[in-house]
Parts: sequence; structure tokens; C-alpha cells
Amino acid sequence: MKEQFQAILNKVLPAAQAFGRHTLTIVFLIFTILYGFFVFHINQLSSREPTDAQISSELKTVPRPKVDQQTLLRIQQLQDQNVQVKALFDQARQNPFSE
Repeated sequence: MKEQFQAILNKVLPAAQAFGRHTLTIVFLIFTILYGFFVFHINQLSSREPTDAQISSELKTVPRPKVDQQTLLRIQQLQDQNVQVKALFDQARQNPFSE
């Protein structure tokens, strides 16, 4: 085992000495290439849009909110009885995004 390691080291050592003075440049190039790859890959993933099949499958899992009929009748009764509540309902219907 030690002999194999020594043989590999004897083959790699001359190459390492030849590239020794260019080590900083080589490391910089490797990091630049990796950084560019990651930026490119992240850009591709962030700009990808879901397909219609994916959207419809996700929409099927979302439960639809249901209003109880008694609650709806109670809200309508309160709306009819109180002028201020009726004004709030009308205003909310006209502009639902106002506070």
C-alpha cells in the first residue's frame, strides 16, 4: 500500500512542481468556473415557470373555503338591520383592498 502511494506521489510530484508557480491562478480559475456554474444554474431554476399540469394538481389539494348557510343568513340580517354595517359592506364591495 505504501509502495503504491509512493508511486502515485512520484508521478504527481513533477506535475505539481510544474504548476507550482501557477497555483493561485489555477485555484482562481476553478473557483470562477464553479461560481459561474452556480449562478447560471440558479438563474435557470429561478426563471422556470410551473406547467399547467403542476398548477392544476396543486389547486386540487387546496381546500375551498365554505361559508355556513346560517352564518351567511346572520350576516345578511345584520347588514339589513344596521346602516353602518351596510355602509361597510357596500364600501368593501366597491373597493375590497382598502382598509
